[in-house]
Amino acid sequence: MTEYPIFVFTALLILVYGLFSKALEKSVITAPMVFVVIGIIASNFQIDELRQGIDAPLVKILAELTLVLVLFNDASTINLMELRKHRKLPVRLLLIGLPLTMVLGILIGIPLFPGVNIWVIALMAFILSPTDAALGQAVVTSKLVPEKIRQTINVESGLNDGIAFPPILICLAVLSHADAGNSGTSYWLLFTLRQFVFGPLIGGLIGWAGGYLVDKASSKGWMNSTFQSLSSIAIALLAFSLAETVDGNGFIAAFFAGMLLGTHNLKVRERLHEFGEAESQALVLFIFLLFGMMLVPFCYPYWDINAWVYALLSLTIIRMLPVAICLIGTKLPSVTIGFIGWFGPRGIASVLYLLLVIIELGIPGYERIISVIVLTVLLSIFLHGFTAVPFSKMLGKYFQ
Repeated sequence: MTEYPIFVFTALLILVYGLFSKALEKSVITAPMVFVVIGIIASNFQIDELRQGIDAPLVKILAELTLVLVLFNDASTINLMELRKHRKLPVRLLLIGLPLTMVLGILIGIPLFPGVNIWVIALMAFILSPTDAALGQAVVTSKLVPEKIRQTINVESGLNDGIAFPPILICLAVLSHADAGNSGTSYWLLFTLRQFVFGPLIGGLIGWAGGYLVDKASSKGWMNSTFQSLSSIAIALLAFSLAETVDGNGFIAAFFAGMLLGTHNLKVRERLHEFGEAESQALVLFIFLLFGMMLVPFCYPYWDINAWVYALLSLTIIRMLPVAICLIGTKLPSVTIGFIGWFGPRGIASVLYLLLVIIELGIPGYERIISVIVLTVLLSIFLHGFTAVPFSKMLGKYFQ
C-alpha cells in the first residue's frame, strides 16, 4: 500500500479529521474546506499516481465511481411518498427555479465571454446549476432551521444533480460531434436518445428489482445486515454497467435506480443509505483533495476579472433571482426566500460533471470554462461553509 502514498495520505486525513468531526460540526470549518486547502498545499509535491495530472487513469476511475454513488445515494434518500405530500416548494425549485437558473447562467455568460461557443457557455451554466447541501451541512441538520425549509433544501439538492445531467449530456454530444467531425448528426441524435431512454429504463428496473429482492430476502431471514448494506453499491454499479452495455447512460441509470429503489422496509433502507453514504463520502473527500491538488493550481492563471464576476454572480443573482421568482405566491417571508436562495452551494456534483467533461472532451479549448467552474466551486466551499452556522442561527432567531 505504501506504493500508493496518495491513498495513505487520504486515509490519514480522513482519520484525523474524523477524530474531531463532531466538534467541528458546531464551527464554520467543514470537511471540504480542509481537504481542498490541504490539496492546494500538497500540489507543491510530486505524486507519481497523479503525474499525468487530470488525465491520470486514477482520476477517471474515481470520478466515475464517485458520481455513480453520489447520484444513486442522493436519489435513494428521497421518499417519494413524502415528496408528494410536501411537494410544493421542492417542485417549484426543481421545475421552475432550476431551468431559470440555467437560462440566466447562459444569458449572463454570453456577454462576459465573447467569442466562446454558445454550447460551451451552456455547458458551463448547466454544470453550475445543481446544488450541494453538504457544503452547508449545518443548514440541513440544525434544529434552528424550520423543518420545511431543511427538507426543501435537502430534496432540491438530492434531485437537481440528476435533473441537470441530461442537458449536460446534450451539450457533450453536440461538442463531441463538432470536435470529431466524422459522425453524422443523426448518429449523435440517436446516441443521445438511447442514453436518455435506456438509462432510465434499465436503472429504474434494476433499482426496483434489486430493492424488492433485498426486502424479500431480509423479511425471510435469508440476508444479514452486512449484505443489506453492501447492496447499495451492488445495485448502483449493476445499473451503471448494464445501461452502459446497451449504450444507455450509466449515470442516469444509477440515479433512477436510487429513485425507484424497491426497498420499503425502513430498517433495510436505512442500512442501504448509511453504508452508501459513508462509502460515497470517503470518495467525495478524496475528490475534493484532488480538486485542490490539480484543478485549482491549473486554473489559477485563467482567473481574470470576467471569471470572478461570473463566479460571484453564479452564487448570487444567477441562483437567488430564479429562487425568488419561483417562490412567488408561497407566502414565505422574504428572509426565508433569501435563505433558500443563498444556500444553493456548488459542490461535488459540479466537480464530478466537470471531470466527466474533461474526460470526454479534453482540456485544450475549454480552459476558460473549466477555470470559471473551479473558481465558482472554490468560492462556494468557503462562502457557504463559513455562513452555514451563523445564518442558521439568525434564521432560528427570526422564527422565535
